[in-house]
Amino acid sequence: MKRSDILQPLSREHHTALALAKSCVHAAQSGDEAQVSLACQRAIRAFASELEPHFKIEEVTLLPLLRSEESQFLAKITMADHQQLRGLLNALRLNDACALDNFGKCLAAHVRFEERELFPVLECLL
Repeated sequence: MKRSDILQPLSREHHTALALAKSCVHAAQSGDEAQVSLACQRAIRAFASELEPHFKIEEVTLLPLLRSEESQFLAKITMADHQQLRGLLNALRLNDACALDNFGKCLAAHVRFEERELFPVLECLL
């Protein structure tokens, strides 16, 4: 599906996020402490440099467009997902394999939600 020009950069970032999510789940399920540790560190770095700035753009510029009662639930889901991912960071700093698995699964589900549900509604508003 072709995205609006405004959303294309965010959609491209989603591809990178899905790759990160997949590697997190793979490492978490490997049972290898070294692999888990490396994946946790990678996730923490990616969160700081890529995901958090991405979330801020969505929260500041896109979610305020969702003013109607029908679209407000999308903003609430988006914010809850962002908070859930932020909330896993402390456990990632402890190289927690369960948190890494959750982070990967939550990130993948969040990206799919945005691409399939949030962005189509935003495109109608842009």
